[in-house]
Amino acid sequence: MSTSEFTVERAKAALNDVFEAINSQENLPKVEEAKENAGNDMLKTMQFVFPIITQIQMDIIQKYGFAEGREGVVQFAQIIRTLEKDDQELALLHTKVRSYFIPPITIPTEED
Repeated sequence: MSTSEFTVERAKAALNDVFEAINSQENLPKVEEAKENAGNDMLKTMQFVFPIITQIQMDIIQKYGFAEGREGVVQFAQIIRTLEKDDQELALLHTKVRSYFIPPITIPTEED
């Protein structure tokens, strides 16, 4: 699969499908429990949340012609990153999906 074969519209459809699958009655309780167990710890997030989101994503992107497994996920992510540079809506969708497995980062500020 290449960016010429996978259009911005198909990318948006795929990310919307991933987002809907994450929020489905079947998956959302598992995701929420994993996020609760991980707290704000990035390592625990990668251990508990990331595998669930990755599996959901793998199931969805196969329907869009990507290979099963890690190779397909990596290729999908690379294409999305390329396409989102030119499409704000796609970038926002990708950020929304990523927010499930990347905990918010609080940057301490110095008070003057």
